[in-house]
Amino acid sequence: MALDHPALPPPLLAEKDYAAPSVFEARAMMREAARQKGLALGALPEICILDPDGDLLAYVRAACGAVPVAHWPCYHTKMYAFEAEGRRIGIIGHAVGAAFAVLLAEQFFAAGGGLLLSLSSAGQITPAGPPPYFVLIDKALRDEGTSYHYLPPADYAHAPPALLPRAAAALRRAGPVVHVGASWTTDAPFRETAAAIAAARARGILCVEMEAAALYAFAAARGRAVLCLAQITNQLGLAENDFEKGEQAGATASLKLLLAACGAI
Repeated sequence: MALDHPALPPPLLAEKDYAAPSVFEARAMMREAARQKGLALGALPEICILDPDGDLLAYVRAACGAVPVAHWPCYHTKMYAFEAEGRRIGIIGHAVGAAFAVLLAEQFFAAGGGLLLSLSSAGQITPAGPPPYFVLIDKALRDEGTSYHYLPPADYAHAPPALLPRAAAALRRAGPVVHVGASWTTDAPFRETAAAIAAARARGILCVEMEAAALYAFAAARGRAVLCLAQITNQLGLAENDFEKGEQAGATASLKLLLAACGAI
């Protein structure tokens, strides 16, 4: 019988060569998806939004005429596209969690994408006002697994430094309340214990979400343009009438900010 060796690094941190290429590549999976689905080649939007909740996707389908991108070669999702302010923008709904978000990021950039924006619904850790409001995530605490496959261990993954100042300035001009600060990315939202919340608050972390640390680690490792925003919608279910996003489930304010970010980058 094999014995565990608790003194050794856990599998998540063992056998990592961060400079080595992957044998399994996103481009190969997309090639086979396109073949099996009989998809023709075509240009994808250069900008894509990941929308874990799906509320923004529902809004742009109804209000902006977003339609499926027929040649998006993905086994797991549909990409929709819409026109706004002279740009063709893609959007993928229900991309929840670090691993799924990075799976899609790899595919989007392998297909020639230029800018990926993520908009997460997030829980309030350090209050910056009554929800709902927004946070432009400048760094994310790496309490998830995916980022450790892209970058060596460290407390935080950081937003691309070339993008952050321009985006922050544009978002502050856009109208809705936006704070710039840190998030806590976790794989296990229902294990947000009192001690873990207190530790995050002691670090000055503003919110908790499920994608940013992994997306920022991917962006740093691959040299890609990725920016993560969080809409603070809840107080971890501790208040009555929690999880409210505002007008159109927060979609009008969210879209305004995302378009401002696109214009600035």
